[in-house]
Amino acid sequence: MKIPRHLERWSPLVLLVIVLLLWQLIVWGFSIPDFIFPSPWQIAGQFVEFGGPLFEAAWKTFWVTMLGFGLSIVVGVMLGFLIGSSRLAYTALYPLMVAFNAVPKAAVVPILVVWFGIGLGPGILTAFLISFFPITVNIATGLATLEPELEDVLRVLGARRWDVLVKVGLPRSMPYFYGSLKIAITLAFVGTVLAEMTAGDSGIGYLMQTAGSQQRLPLAFAGLVTIGAMAMAMYELFSAVEKHTTGWAHRGSQH
Repeated sequence: MKIPRHLERWSPLVLLVIVLLLWQLIVWGFSIPDFIFPSPWQIAGQFVEFGGPLFEAAWKTFWVTMLGFGLSIVVGVMLGFLIGSSRLAYTALYPLMVAFNAVPKAAVVPILVVWFGIGLGPGILTAFLISFFPITVNIATGLATLEPELEDVLRVLGARRWDVLVKVGLPRSMPYFYGSLKIAITLAFVGTVLAEMTAGDSGIGYLMQTAGSQQRLPLAFAGLVTIGAMAMAMYELFSAVEKHTTGWAHRGSQH
Protein backbone atom coordinates (compact mmCIF):
# COMPACT_ATOMS: atom_id res chain seq x y z
CA MET A 1 0.00 0.00 0.00
CA LYS A 2 1.34 3.40 -0.99
CA ILE A 3 1.85 5.72 1.99
CA PRO A 4 0.99 9.41 1.38
CA ARG A 5 4.08 11.60 1.34
CA HIS A 6 2.72 14.10 3.86
CA LEU A 7 2.02 11.26 6.32
CA GLU A 8 5.52 9.90 5.86
CA ARG A 9 7.02 13.37 6.36
CA TRP A 10 5.16 14.10 9.61
CA SER A 11 5.25 10.60 11.11
CA PRO A 12 8.45 11.17 13.18
CA LEU A 13 6.99 14.29 14.78
CA VAL A 14 3.67 12.58 15.51
CA LEU A 15 5.45 9.63 17.10
CA LEU A 16 7.61 11.99 19.20
CA VAL A 17 4.53 13.83 20.49
CA ILE A 18 2.85 10.55 21.41
CA VAL A 19 5.93 9.34 23.29
CA LEU A 20 6.25 12.63 25.19
CA LEU A 21 2.56 12.59 26.18
CA LEU A 22 2.79 9.00 27.43
CA TRP A 23 5.98 9.86 29.31
CA GLN A 24 4.34 12.88 30.94
CA LEU A 25 1.24 10.88 31.90
CA ILE A 26 3.29 8.07 33.44
CA VAL A 27 5.29 10.50 35.59
CA TRP A 28 2.12 12.29 36.71
CA GLY A 29 0.12 9.11 37.21
CA PHE A 30 2.71 7.38 39.38
CA SER A 31 3.95 10.59 41.08
CA ILE A 32 7.57 9.82 40.21
CA PRO A 33 9.94 12.36 41.80
CA ASP A 34 12.15 14.33 39.44
CA PHE A 35 15.39 13.08 41.01
CA ILE A 36 14.45 9.58 39.82
CA PHE A 37 12.72 10.15 36.48
CA PRO A 38 11.87 13.71 35.40
CA SER A 39 8.94 14.49 33.14
CA PRO A 40 9.27 16.21 29.75
CA TRP A 41 7.74 19.35 31.27
CA GLN A 42 10.41 19.45 34.00
CA ILE A 43 13.14 18.88 31.42
CA ALA A 44 11.78 21.70 29.27
CA GLY A 45 11.92 23.94 32.32
CA GLN A 46 15.66 23.36 32.57
CA PHE A 47 16.14 24.82 29.09
CA VAL A 48 14.42 27.98 30.29
CA GLU A 49 16.32 28.16 33.56
CA PHE A 50 19.75 27.06 32.31
CA GLY A 51 19.53 28.01 28.64
CA GLY A 52 22.82 29.92 28.69
CA PRO A 53 24.99 27.23 30.31
CA LEU A 54 23.37 24.52 28.16
CA PHE A 55 24.06 26.45 24.97
CA GLU A 56 27.65 27.16 25.98
CA ALA A 57 28.25 23.50 26.87
CA ALA A 58 26.54 22.33 23.68
CA TRP A 59 28.67 24.61 21.50
CA LYS A 60 31.85 23.32 23.13
CA THR A 61 30.79 19.70 22.62
CA PHE A 62 29.71 20.40 19.04
CA TRP A 63 32.95 21.86 17.74
CA VAL A 64 35.10 19.33 19.61
CA THR A 65 33.01 16.61 17.99
CA MET A 66 33.37 18.21 14.57
CA LEU A 67 37.15 18.30 14.92
CA GLY A 68 37.28 14.61 15.78
CA PHE A 69 34.72 13.79 13.11
CA GLY A 70 36.61 15.73 10.45
CA LEU A 71 39.76 13.83 11.34
CA SER A 72 37.84 10.55 11.10
CA ILE A 73 36.66 11.44 7.59
CA VAL A 74 40.21 12.13 6.37
CA VAL A 75 41.71 9.00 7.93
CA GLY A 76 38.67 6.83 7.20
CA VAL A 77 38.58 7.70 3.50
CA MET A 78 42.33 7.18 3.10
CA LEU A 79 42.31 3.82 4.89
CA GLY A 80 39.13 2.75 3.11
CA PHE A 81 40.64 3.57 -0.27
CA LEU A 82 43.79 1.64 0.60
CA ILE A 83 41.96 -1.40 1.93
CA GLY A 84 39.35 -1.46 -0.84
CA SER A 85 41.87 -1.13 -3.66
CA SER A 86 44.47 -3.64 -2.49
CA ARG A 87 43.86 -7.26 -1.55
CA LEU A 88 47.14 -7.30 0.38
CA ALA A 89 46.14 -4.24 2.41
CA TYR A 90 42.72 -5.76 3.06
CA THR A 91 44.25 -9.00 4.34
CA ALA A 92 46.84 -7.22 6.49
CA LEU A 93 44.88 -4.29 7.92
CA TYR A 94 41.26 -5.34 8.19
CA PRO A 95 41.66 -7.89 11.02
CA LEU A 96 43.73 -5.41 13.03
CA MET A 97 41.11 -2.71 12.59
CA VAL A 98 38.33 -5.05 13.67
CA ALA A 99 40.29 -5.94 16.79
CA PHE A 100 40.94 -2.27 17.58
CA ASN A 101 37.30 -1.36 17.02
CA ALA A 102 36.28 -4.02 19.54
CA VAL A 103 38.30 -2.34 22.30
CA PRO A 104 35.89 -0.39 24.60
CA LYS A 105 36.64 3.28 24.08
CA ALA A 106 35.84 3.96 27.74
CA ALA A 107 39.00 2.00 28.54
CA VAL A 108 41.02 4.17 26.15
CA VAL A 109 39.99 7.54 27.62
CA PRO A 110 42.14 7.23 30.80
CA ILE A 111 45.15 6.46 28.62
CA LEU A 112 44.45 9.55 26.50
CA VAL A 113 44.23 11.61 29.69
CA VAL A 114 47.70 10.44 30.71
CA TRP A 115 49.08 11.32 27.29
CA PHE A 116 47.25 14.60 26.60
CA GLY A 117 45.88 15.74 29.97
CA ILE A 118 42.37 16.90 30.84
CA GLY A 119 40.74 19.10 28.24
CA LEU A 120 40.21 19.07 24.48
CA GLY A 121 42.65 16.35 23.46
CA PRO A 122 40.83 13.31 24.86
CA GLY A 123 37.48 14.54 23.51
CA ILE A 124 38.74 15.07 19.96
CA LEU A 125 40.64 11.79 19.87
CA THR A 126 37.82 9.75 21.38
CA ALA A 127 35.37 11.16 18.83
CA PHE A 128 37.87 10.24 16.10
CA LEU A 129 38.63 6.74 17.39
CA ILE A 130 34.99 5.79 17.75
CA SER A 131 33.81 7.14 14.39
CA PHE A 132 36.47 6.45 11.74
CA PHE A 133 35.84 2.69 11.53
CA PRO A 134 32.39 2.86 9.82
CA ILE A 135 33.77 5.28 7.24
CA THR A 136 36.73 3.05 6.48
CA VAL A 137 34.61 -0.09 6.18
CA ASN A 138 32.02 1.49 3.89
CA ILE A 139 34.56 3.08 1.55
CA ALA A 140 36.45 -0.22 1.37
CA THR A 141 33.22 -2.12 0.71
CA GLY A 142 32.21 0.24 -2.08
CA LEU A 143 35.55 -0.20 -3.83
CA ALA A 144 35.97 -3.93 -3.17
CA THR A 145 32.52 -4.79 -4.56
CA LEU A 146 33.15 -3.18 -7.93
CA GLU A 147 31.93 -5.71 -10.50
CA PRO A 148 34.87 -7.62 -12.04
CA GLU A 149 33.12 -7.63 -15.42
CA LEU A 150 32.87 -3.83 -15.39
CA GLU A 151 36.51 -3.50 -14.45
CA ASP A 152 37.52 -5.92 -17.20
CA VAL A 153 35.59 -3.92 -19.81
CA LEU A 154 37.18 -0.67 -18.67
CA ARG A 155 40.65 -2.21 -18.74
CA VAL A 156 40.04 -3.45 -22.28
CA LEU A 157 39.05 0.09 -23.24
CA GLY A 158 42.41 1.31 -21.98
CA ALA A 159 41.62 2.41 -18.45
CA ARG A 160 44.34 1.89 -15.87
CA ARG A 161 43.69 0.48 -12.41
CA TRP A 162 43.94 3.97 -10.92
CA ASP A 163 41.41 5.34 -13.43
CA VAL A 164 38.96 2.56 -12.58
CA LEU A 165 39.23 3.24 -8.86
CA VAL A 166 39.03 7.04 -9.03
CA LYS A 167 36.55 7.55 -11.87
CA VAL A 168 34.28 4.56 -11.26
CA GLY A 169 35.03 3.06 -7.85
CA LEU A 170 34.88 6.26 -5.79
CA PRO A 171 31.64 7.60 -7.33
CA ARG A 172 30.10 4.15 -6.85
CA SER A 173 31.17 4.28 -3.19
CA MET A 174 29.40 7.58 -2.48
CA PRO A 175 26.14 6.02 -1.18
CA TYR A 176 28.25 3.85 1.13
CA PHE A 177 30.20 6.93 2.19
CA TYR A 178 27.13 8.98 3.09
CA GLY A 179 25.63 6.01 4.90
CA SER A 180 28.78 5.76 6.99
CA LEU A 181 28.74 9.50 7.75
CA LYS A 182 25.23 9.24 9.20
CA ILE A 183 26.41 6.47 11.50
CA ALA A 184 29.79 7.97 12.32
CA ILE A 185 28.48 11.40 13.35
CA THR A 186 26.25 9.89 16.03
CA LEU A 187 29.17 7.81 17.29
CA ALA A 188 31.38 10.90 17.32
CA PHE A 189 29.00 12.66 19.71
CA VAL A 190 29.01 9.57 21.92
CA GLY A 191 32.80 9.63 22.00
CA THR A 192 33.01 13.31 22.88
CA VAL A 193 30.46 13.07 25.68
CA LEU A 194 32.18 9.96 27.04
CA ALA A 195 35.49 11.80 27.20
CA GLU A 196 33.89 14.87 28.76
CA MET A 197 32.22 12.77 31.46
CA THR A 198 35.45 10.92 32.21
CA ALA A 199 38.12 13.58 31.82
CA GLY A 200 36.54 16.84 30.76
CA ASP A 201 36.30 20.24 32.36
CA SER A 202 33.50 21.59 30.15
CA GLY A 203 30.92 20.52 27.58
CA ILE A 204 27.63 18.64 27.77
CA GLY A 205 29.24 15.52 29.18
CA TYR A 206 30.82 17.46 32.03
CA LEU A 207 27.52 19.25 32.69
CA MET A 208 25.64 15.93 32.80
CA GLN A 209 28.23 14.39 35.10
CA THR A 210 28.00 17.35 37.47
CA ALA A 211 24.18 17.39 37.40
CA GLY A 212 24.01 13.65 38.02
CA SER A 213 26.35 13.83 41.01
CA GLN A 214 24.03 16.50 42.48
CA GLN A 215 20.90 14.41 41.73
CA ARG A 216 19.62 17.10 39.37
CA LEU A 217 18.27 14.64 36.84
CA PRO A 218 16.09 17.14 34.93
CA LEU A 219 19.26 19.04 33.99
CA ALA A 220 21.07 15.81 33.13
CA PHE A 221 18.16 14.79 30.88
CA ALA A 222 18.25 18.24 29.28
CA GLY A 223 21.86 17.49 28.37
CA LEU A 224 20.79 14.18 26.84
CA VAL A 225 18.11 15.94 24.80
CA THR A 226 20.66 18.50 23.59
CA ILE A 227 23.06 15.80 22.43
CA GLY A 228 20.26 13.93 20.69
CA ALA A 229 19.10 17.09 18.94
CA MET A 230 22.60 17.93 17.66
CA ALA A 231 23.18 14.39 16.42
CA MET A 232 19.78 14.30 14.71
CA ALA A 233 20.42 17.67 13.04
CA MET A 234 23.75 16.48 11.62
CA TYR A 235 22.15 13.20 10.51
CA GLU A 236 19.46 15.11 8.61
CA LEU A 237 22.09 17.39 7.09
CA PHE A 238 24.01 14.44 5.65
CA SER A 239 20.75 12.86 4.48
CA ALA A 240 19.87 16.04 2.58
CA VAL A 241 23.33 16.27 1.00
CA GLU A 242 23.15 12.58 0.08
CA LYS A 243 19.80 12.98 -1.70
CA HIS A 244 21.09 15.94 -3.72
CA THR A 245 24.42 14.36 -4.70
CA THR A 246 23.57 10.66 -5.09
CA GLY A 247 19.98 10.79 -6.29
CA TRP A 248 20.79 8.16 -8.90
CA ALA A 249 21.24 5.62 -6.09
CA HIS A 250 17.82 6.32 -4.52
CA ARG A 251 15.43 5.99 -7.42
CA GLY A 252 13.43 3.37 -5.53
CA SER A 253 12.60 5.89 -2.80
CA GLN A 254 11.04 8.40 -5.18
CA HIS A 255 7.22 8.67 -5.26
